[in-house]
Amino acid sequence: MTADELKTLIETGEADRVEMTRSTTDTDKFREAICSFSNDMAGRKQPGYLLVGVDQKDSGFRLQASDDLLQQFASYRSDGQVMPLPVMNVAAVVHPSSGGHVIVVEVHPHDLPPVRYKGRTHIRIGPRKDVASEAEERVLIERRTARFRTFDSTPCPEGGLERLDLETFRQTYRPQAIAGEIIAENHRDVPEQLAALRFYNLNRKCPTNAGMLVFAYDPLDIFPGVKLQFVQFAGGELADDVLAEKTFTGNLITLLAELDSFLKGRFTKKPVVISELREQGSLIFHPKPSGNC
Repeated sequence: MTADELKTLIETGEADRVEMTRSTTDTDKFREAICSFSNDMAGRKQPGYLLVGVDQKDSGFRLQASDDLLQQFASYRSDGQVMPLPVMNVAAVVHPSSGGHVIVVEVHPHDLPPVRYKGRTHIRIGPRKDVASEAEERVLIERRTARFRTFDSTPCPEGGLERLDLETFRQTYRPQAIAGEIIAENHRDVPEQLAALRFYNLNRKCPTNAGMLVFAYDPLDIFPGVKLQFVQFAGGELADDVLAEKTFTGNLITLLAELDSFLKGRFTKKPVVISELREQGSLIFHPKPSGNC
């Protein structure tokens, strides 16, 4: 956020998307604000802003945003008290008048409301916070059902374009997914191209889970257990001795390429007679010493 954007928010005053305070210690108030912005009761589909370090009655008030203070506000995202975990950013911006700092907590509307703090669903009604009524909570539950996404299409906030192997996307995936003449006529940037294939979410400005799984340099960094393991046993039971073992990691395109190469080295095709006029290929396994795997 720029200083000019912050000035506009301050001049607008408190509303359903803006809350201002000079306090840095009222943790209940901060979490209630994060919860209420996450629920986006007004349905604006725009971020809400908690501005810490603004005193509307004292324009000369100055706040110095230390690293510890910024970490304190960032910790509200994942301390488990606001659930489901909110989608938010924290930054320090210079106050346009006083020259001090304003801690800007940007909270995005949650895809899976209602979001609760201490078991209560907090919402904003204009410039005021309140606890949602039964009818209001039912509206949020209906939104949750309408917005439900499959895992692969869900945004991955921990991801980013810098974590994606974009060269593999351009050279390997894109030519197979989109006709060459369309690519030649296409003047969209890479995020828009990824979004057209559901690998990127333009609203959240981050890859989807599918985008991270298919193109991330290291998907294991975000999705523990995303790997494939080959094991050769001495017999037909899992309790038999292991003769060979190999683990494949990396994004899906890299993993499949390595797996294909590996299997071609261990299996060959041999025709099997089905009838006098027909043959069918079958795979024959050639075991290798475990030291080769």
